[in-house]
Amino acid sequence: MVKKILILTVVIFSMFSCSVDDNNNFEIETLPVKTADVPDAFVFGNTYTLTITYDLPSNCHTFFELFYKHEGSSRIVAVNSLVNTNLACTDEVTEIEYSFEVRAIQVEDYTFKFWKGKDNSGNDIFEEVVVPVTQ
Repeated sequence: MVKKILILTVVIFSMFSCSVDDNNNFEIETLPVKTADVPDAFVFGNTYTLTITYDLPSNCHTFFELFYKHEGSSRIVAVNSLVNTNLACTDEVTEIEYSFEVRAIQVEDYTFKFWKGKDNSGNDIFEEVVVPVTQ
């Protein structure tokens, strides 16, 4: 009985889910972090709020998700925006502040790499901020 309900649920969700096709009017664009407010230190096991600011470059951009990737003791941070390519966009820049929580779960120092964009050669540029962890 449980299997039948599960299969029925999957079928219903499949019928009403969004289709992905070539007429998609949205793109994801990664935006650089302008500023970051981080604590001077973490205490192991505690949770901290970090705040970043970034610019939405047009009225066609909206926040999609925080790009937050672990690489050893480092964390890469950027903003992924959703761009509506079906609109006539205006270049009205809007500065946005976004806060997120980080729990100090490692004893090594945290190195936050805030993505600043790309250089002329197409290489990623980061601002690195090291936050020591105490116990």
